[in-house]
Amino acid sequence: MHDIITKIVRAPQELVDKFAAVEESASIYEVMKKNALPGRIKPIWPGTRMCGTALTVYSRPGDNLMVYKALDMLQPGDVLVVSYDGYTGCGGLWGGMMSTSAKAKGAAGFVTDGAVRDSMLIKELDFPVFCAGRNVQTTTKSLPGKINHPIIIGDVVIHPGDIVYGDNDAVIIIPKEIAEEVYIEVVKREERESLLAKRIMAGEGTAYHLMGFDKAFQKLNLGVEE
Repeated sequence: MHDIITKIVRAPQELVDKFAAVEESASIYEVMKKNALPGRIKPIWPGTRMCGTALTVYSRPGDNLMVYKALDMLQPGDVLVVSYDGYTGCGGLWGGMMSTSAKAKGAAGFVTDGAVRDSMLIKELDFPVFCAGRNVQTTTKSLPGKINHPIIIGDVVIHPGDIVYGDNDAVIIIPKEIAEEVYIEVVKREERESLLAKRIMAGEGTAYHLMGFDKAFQKLNLGVEE
C-alpha cells in the first residue's frame, strides 16, 4: 500500500451539512458513547465550531513535512487531522500561513494532538483549529509519514472521510459508515432535550426530578436533614 493515498471516500456532503447544524458535541457523543478525542484537545479560541470530512495524517513528532504535503491535497470541506503522538514540544507543526493556505482551499478546520502557534493570526482568519497546546518552537521538514491512512488519537481511530465535528467542548469523530443512523438518533435526542428545557422553564421542576434522578437518589437511603 502507498504511504500517500490520494483517492478517498468522503461522507456525503448533505450528511456533513446536517451534522454541522447539530447544537452541541454532547448530543453526538451521548448517542455513540465513544469517539470523543482526548479532552486536552481544545479549540485555540473559544466559540470555534467546525464540521467536515477527515483528511488524515501521521506526522513524526518534531517534523511537519507530511502536514505540508497534506495541505496541498486539501479539498473544500476537509478537516486536516494530524496524529503527532501527542507531542507538544513544538508548535511549528501548524501556524498562520498554513491556516491561511487551508482557508484559501476551503478547508473546514484543523485538528491535532500536537501544539500549534500563531494563535492571534488564526483568530483573525477565523479558521477552526483544535490542538493540545501552543508552542513557538520550530520543526524539521525531513521525516516520512503517512497520509489518508487510519490514524489514532487517544483511543479513537480516525479513517479518512469520516465526519469530524468540533465545538467548545469536544472534537467528535463520526465514522462515515454509521453516520446516517447516528444522525437520526442525535436529532431525537436534541428534540427530547428541547422539550425538557421548555418544561423546566415552565416551572414543572428541575432536571433532577424530571429526569428521574430523584428516584436514583432515594435508592441510596441517605439521611437528609429536614
